[in-house]
Order: sequence, then C-alpha cells, then structure tokens
Amino acid sequence: MTTLTKPHQIDLELAAAILARDRKATARLVELHADAVQRYIWRRLAPRTDPVDDLVQEVFVAAWKALRTYSGDASLQTWLLGIARNKVEDHYRRTLAAPLESIESEDDATWSVDLPDMTTGLEQEQQAEHAARVLTSLPEAYAAALRWRYWDGRTAREMAAASGRTEKAVERLLARAREQFKARWLEMKGGR
Repeated sequence: MTTLTKPHQIDLELAAAILARDRKATARLVELHADAVQRYIWRRLAPRTDPVDDLVQEVFVAAWKALRTYSGDASLQTWLLGIARNKVEDHYRRTLAAPLESIESEDDATWSVDLPDMTTGLEQEQQAEHAARVLTSLPEAYAAALRWRYWDGRTAREMAAASGRTEKAVERLLARAREQFKARWLEMKGGR
C-alpha cells in the first residue's frame, strides 16, 4: 500500500515547524522566499519602489498569521506570491482611495488624449526607461492608476469598486493621468 503525499510536503513540514514556533524554520522561510517576494512587488510598483520593503514585510506578517490555512497544494513561494499580489492591490486601492488634493481638478470636461506612439523612434528598452522616468515624475495617484489600468489590465469599473470611487471619477482620473503622462513624455523627450 502506497502512501499519498501532498505535492509540496517539504513546504508543509516547514510550515508545521514555523507553527511550532521554530525560529530557524521562520528564518529559513524568509531566506528561501524573501527575494522572490521582493522582486515581484518591485516589478509591480516600479518605478515608485519606496513602499516595496514595507509591502514585503506585510506579506510575511500576513503569511505568518494565515499559515494554518496553507494546505500544501501549491508551493509556499506560490502561496506567498498570492499574498504579495493582494498586498500590491491593497496598495493600489489605498493610493486611489486617498484624496487627490491639488492634482484633481473640479473640471468635468471630457479629455481627449492620444498617447505618444511608443513603437517608433526609440528602441523598446529606451522607451521602457523613458516611460519609467515619466511615471516617476507623475503624482503617485496618477502613476498608480496607470499601472493598475495598463500593467494589471484592470477596468475602470474594477478600479472604482476596489478604491471606493465612482467609475466616472476613475475614468476622469485616468484621463488626467494619461494627459499628464503624454505631456511629460513629450516634455522629457525634448519636444512639444
């Protein structure tokens, strides 16, 4: 008679040791997975990486609190990256839900924006670097909205539901963010 084991038995044993308050096991978890969690969060937040370390810490705190729910059906790293995804989305949600203060205009005019054609002129790598510089120069709410919409593929409706704003408010925020992105893209590129 053969004994069936979970696909990630070693991860389950590590989780059990952590739950038994084995400090070496806890250190081992961090040693094994902190870099992957940090890289994942960094990529999702780039170019604004200031909150990366705090979010990595939040991931591990949330993991320790929820470790009893870890079933071993996925690797610990996959499980941790799922928590990281949620923490990044929480960050986007907080950023978009915060008052926009001086960057938000009361003007409800319809914005018409043509984004710069990023497929011609510059090499793809140079374009990515330029886009990162432009995103860094934008107010954080604009940069977060653009990343959430275009990097993560979220709809305005999903962003509104997650941030507590109306869909129309998110659409206006995205329009202003695109307009600012375009203006700064051209300004930093040296042409207008």
